[in-house]
Amino acid sequence: MSELTALTRLIAESGGRHRTATAHVEATLRTAILTGRLAGGTALRQEDLAEAFGLSRMPIREALRQLEAQALVDFVPHKGAVVTEISAADAADTYAIRMALEPAALALSIPRLTAADLARAEELIDEMDGEADDARLGELNRRFHMVLYGAAGHPKLLALAESQLAAFDRYLRFHLAVKGRQHLSQDDHRAMLAAARAGDGERAVAVLRRHLTVAAETIAAFFAERG
Repeated sequence: MSELTALTRLIAESGGRHRTATAHVEATLRTAILTGRLAGGTALRQEDLAEAFGLSRMPIREALRQLEAQALVDFVPHKGAVVTEISAADAADTYAIRMALEPAALALSIPRLTAADLARAEELIDEMDGEADDARLGELNRRFHMVLYGAAGHPKLLALAESQLAAFDRYLRFHLAVKGRQHLSQDDHRAMLAAARAGDGERAVAVLRRHLTVAAETIAAFFAERG
């Protein structure tokens, strides 16, 4: 009940500045989730939200789907929409695992990458530049990294790396929800690709480590600010 009370207050504070009912619901819930007013695991029942917002279920349903694409809401069988449970500790674990696996995969892969591999990696960077869908952006990011790691020659290592990249997808979308697209730079991707083209594994790994460190620090700072 306390979460719904906080949400009701937030609805009153948000006013009617949005162009559509769906945008109003999405923006209000997004703020409530990112500020911690709606805690992870909170059930978001469509009928309760419709009553709180004074709307039909249609804009509520669409807003929840948009929040799912931002990794802020999960749809759980037999339960419906719930606020994603995401924590500083879980994020730190994910980045620590990636830091252990991916530099090793990249170092092994670079001497074996083909011209076709490098061309595909560049295509994926270009696709990310033009992609508007955050969910699709996560998939493209995963594919870019796996193209650069794919020649490592160790299937189990690659399977583990890919599974952690898949787990990281929600943190990427969460990062976009927090910081916006203007904070998503592809400079590190381009620098990794340039180093791979030059056969400079040491440089490529250094860029990757910096890339992961900055991302981990950004999400940790967000949780620290939110408390």
